[in-house]
Amino acid sequence: MKFIRIILGKIILLLNFVFSPRGVKRSSEAQQQADAKASAMQLYQFEACPFCVKVRREMKRQSVNIELKDAKNDPVAREELLNGGGRVKVPCLKIIENGEETWMYESSDIVSYLQKEFA
Repeated sequence: MKFIRIILGKIILLLNFVFSPRGVKRSSEAQQQADAKASAMQLYQFEACPFCVKVRREMKRQSVNIELKDAKNDPVAREELLNGGGRVKVPCLKIIENGEETWMYESSDIVSYLQKEFA
């Protein structure tokens, strides 16, 4: 079973690379505003998780650079996710607004949030 997941993960990553979406074009001022907003976010993810790929594709579509944290291979990131979000489940978007942290799970919710904030 682990072997099948490894193979499927590699296939997902290959397809994501081949069919990578195009990013939105913004003026330099608008892109700076988007980058400033994105700097207050972190995405906890696994590289080959299909739901994480879905979120990363939306990040690319919206041309935002959110810090990625590998909760599978990085024990510090995994511990942050467990302590902050309450469980090790990916994808999880950590949003810091007005000094408050919000931990958003579920890829569809994260994609909707990114579309609302950056479209």
